[in-house]
Formats: sequence, C-alpha cells, structure tokens
Amino acid sequence: MAHLVNLKHDVVKINPPFRAEHIGSLLRPQSLKDAWKNYDAETITETEYGTIIDNAVRGAVCLQEQAGLRVVTDGEFRRKSYWSHFLETVDGFGVRPSDFRFRDENGHTQEFLAPCVKSKIRWTKAIAGNAFTFLRGVTTKTPKVTIPSPPTMHFWCGRDTFSSDIYDHEELFFDDLSNLFKEEIKDLVARGCTYLQIDDVPLAMLCDENVRSRVAARGNDPDELTKRYVQLINESIPDLPMGTTIGLHLCRGNLRGSWLSEGGYESIASLIFNKIRADVFFLEYDDERSGGFEPLRYLPSDKTAVLGLITTKSPALERVDDIRRKVDKAVCYAPLDNLAISPQCGFSSTVSGNPLTIDDQWRKLEFLTEVAGAIWGEN
Repeated sequence: MAHLVNLKHDVVKINPPFRAEHIGSLLRPQSLKDAWKNYDAETITETEYGTIIDNAVRGAVCLQEQAGLRVVTDGEFRRKSYWSHFLETVDGFGVRPSDFRFRDENGHTQEFLAPCVKSKIRWTKAIAGNAFTFLRGVTTKTPKVTIPSPPTMHFWCGRDTFSSDIYDHEELFFDDLSNLFKEEIKDLVARGCTYLQIDDVPLAMLCDENVRSRVAARGNDPDELTKRYVQLINESIPDLPMGTTIGLHLCRGNLRGSWLSEGGYESIASLIFNKIRADVFFLEYDDERSGGFEPLRYLPSDKTAVLGLITTKSPALERVDDIRRKVDKAVCYAPLDNLAISPQCGFSSTVSGNPLTIDDQWRKLEFLTEVAGAIWGEN
C-alpha cells in the first residue's frame, strides 16, 4: 500500500478528537516537584504553593500550543497520580496494595498502592472542576479533562476493595461509584467542559491471559467482569449536551517505563467499540505487546480510534516512515478518516514520570503534530 502522506482534506476537522492527540499527563517541572516538597514541609504557604502550580500549568499550556497541538491539558500537574485527586477529594477512599505488579523489560517487578474503600462514598464537591476552570481560562485551544475510570476504583483489589460492613454487596458499591462519577461529569459539563477523557487500565488488562487467570483465581469470571465494567462505565456517564466528546483511554499500565499487562484488543474490541458510550478510543500501539490492528475492524463508522504509536516509555524518537507504515496497516481495518495518532500513554501517570527528559517529551509532541500534518493534511 502506498504511504498515506500529503493526503489533503477539503474540510479541516474543527472538533475533537483531532489528528494529533496526547493522553494528558506531562513530566512535572522541577519547580513543581520542589513546591510539593516545600509545601509538605510547611516552608511555603498554601497561596505560594498554588501560584507555583498555576504558573507551571500556564507554561505547559504554552508549550503544548507551540508544539502545534489543538487540544491541551493541564499536564495533570495538580495530581500525584492519575487517580489521586479522587482519593484526596472524596471521603471514603483509601489505598492498599494491589493484587498486581508492574514489570519492566528486564523482568523486574514492583508493587504499588491502589484505591480501596474505607467508608461509603458519595460526591459532595467538585473533584476536577476547579482545575478545568483554570485550564479553560489560559488557552484558546480545546481544553481536555482526564479522569480515572470507575473500574479503576475496583479492579486492583477486586472483592477486597471494601469490607462487607461497608457494602454487603458489590452492586451497592457499583451504584454509589457510578453516581459519584455521574455527578462529577455533570459538574464538569456545567463548567463548560466539552472534551472528557476517561482513563482505564482494567479493560486492557483483561486481554492478558495471565491477568485473566489471576482474576479467575480470586473468584471472578474474566468475561463477565469485562461486561460488568463496560456497563459500569456507561452507568457513570450522564446524558450529555450535543458537542460533548467522550474519550476512553485503554492503558496497559505506565510507571517509569514499566507496564502491567500485554496482549491485543481482539477479545474485547467488539464489546468496547460497540457498547461503551464513548466517541473516541485511545489505544496503545507502541510495541509488539500491543498486538495487531485487526481489532479495528469492529470500530463503528461514527467513532474514532487514536493510535498510540509514539512511546512515552523511552526517549528514543520514532522514525517518520515507521509511523506512516503503521498507519498504512491500520487503514486495512478502519478508514483513515476514523483514525488519529498520539503517544501510547501519558508521560507522567505518576509524579515520578517516565525515563525521558522534558526536552525529549516536547520533541515527541512536536514530531506527533508534524507526522499528523503529513498524513492528514492537518493536526
């Protein structure tokens, strides 16, 4: 197949998802890391701390715009991890060791803490709302908000996420969880949010046979759990006004270049593409562990798949021809107009970030917009 470069479209896409997307988190600048330490040590005031964060967000927005991106985030600079702001804001959440471990290319493994439930949960105030309001005020591009998925608050510990004296049935917890997310999304939309991305790891992990065996060993049918998580996500999305875009990022884990699972999307593709109430799917495709593009054949004609072809796990810059070749392969299963490209994940899902520099990060994002412009004639 001929390379799909210099392909011009008569109409430039004005609504998200754009041809060049990014997942959300950015490497934290040193000024921000220092501010966290100083605030915890009580050597700066809350006002000083807030000013440093605001300035870091302004800087990140400016650099995203300079890179040619038409969608911007706040880099998730107000969080310690992609789900920490939920635990810090909502009474009832805590942490405990996960049933799973990260691993790297050398076979080293690492434990991590995951959400659990200490008391019944409910939404009482905005979780990401104030961060969105600030972001919207400092950019002329499309601001995107990222939030963890509802299954994120259950999968890592399964039935041990909570004790029976808090919820005597899992479905009661799921009811409260979906209501919590529904209220949060309503608040964001009321503030003017038109682009919301839900970050999910459990669904992609349930493509991995080793993970499925672990899930079965703790008493869950992996297929039934996948269906229940799809239902839970749908139950957590309220009725939305026209012009609101919902994205779902499917992630295999991202911690300092290590991961949690592997395996292609074949076993879940038809279900997630056709049943989840999302307009766009952000898919990891940066290495062989991601599988092939064949699952894209299930993508409906009114939805978009953003191919995560640029890795955030290492500083090595991809080659233009390699990206074009992969897009060529993807077009065998889904039309070019239904595709876009991005990094496979964020650059810093946790404060520690991935093993590359901030300069490496911006080079990758500039490269992303250049390649998207070459393929689609727009970014």
